[in-house]
Amino acid sequence: MVDLLGQRDELLKIVESAFPVTIHVRGNEITVTGEADDAERVGRLFEELVLLVQDGQTFDREGLGRTIAMLKADERPSEVLGTEVLKGRKPIRPKTAGQKRYVDAVMANTVTFAIGPAGTGKSYLAVALAVQSLQAKETRRIILTRPAVEAGERLGFLPGDMLAKVDPYLRPLYDALYDMLEPEVVVRLMERGTIEVAPLAFMRGRTLNDSFIILDEAQNTTPEQMKMFLTRLGFGSRIVITGDVTQIDLPAGRDHSGLLAVRNILHDIDGLTFVDLDRGDVVRHRIVQDIVHAYERASGEA
Repeated sequence: MVDLLGQRDELLKIVESAFPVTIHVRGNEITVTGEADDAERVGRLFEELVLLVQDGQTFDREGLGRTIAMLKADERPSEVLGTEVLKGRKPIRPKTAGQKRYVDAVMANTVTFAIGPAGTGKSYLAVALAVQSLQAKETRRIILTRPAVEAGERLGFLPGDMLAKVDPYLRPLYDALYDMLEPEVVVRLMERGTIEVAPLAFMRGRTLNDSFIILDEAQNTTPEQMKMFLTRLGFGSRIVITGDVTQIDLPAGRDHSGLLAVRNILHDIDGLTFVDLDRGDVVRHRIVQDIVHAYERASGEA
């Protein structure tokens, strides 16, 4: 009951504030009183929460808030949150209905575009799906790439070889890998070439067979780079392309973004799909969702 209701009924109070009902708890029994529709909905919420707690999941304020939002949208939280993308150091699951749609789309398509704001798990879930595919022997290697475009500041001279120079651009992909696999495993797989992390320019002229390929920060590709990358696809491979069209850092501006142009060109191709995530799918600190909303509002007013 503590897992279900929270310390000092903290989670119970969140449920009560989200619905016009009164909730009484006695022992292991929960009684909900209110309008029939509201009481029934809260009853279904607790049934879903029990299933998730029995599955070993725990909730905080943000997680419960997302669960309530799913239920209000007539979705089953247990189906969304019960989907395990990757076992390992910690189970990785989608945390919103949008993320579940994203995971399902990647599993069902050869090429998937995931477009949404910061914090929606675009890159993280893509790397998790890639690791899962490698472990299941569905693919033989993982290739992670992104364009080397500076985010509004000059990095200046960087020492070392080419890979050392582009390493700062690829760091978010390394972070995801190290979160899912033991560091020594990541190093071993990279030494073997089973995991390859490289700037987008390194993709030219290649044909990538039996690979799970992720292009991150795709809003910073040009249309020519996007076409070049997509035509690298070989047999037995899968591509995931992620990007945030509100964070375009191209020197020539947003009109030259390959991600903005690609939807109109490729919208009717079988096996290729677009998944749009929004601020409701942000799973970082609660304030990130508010920040995204504030910038969307300011952009609309402009």
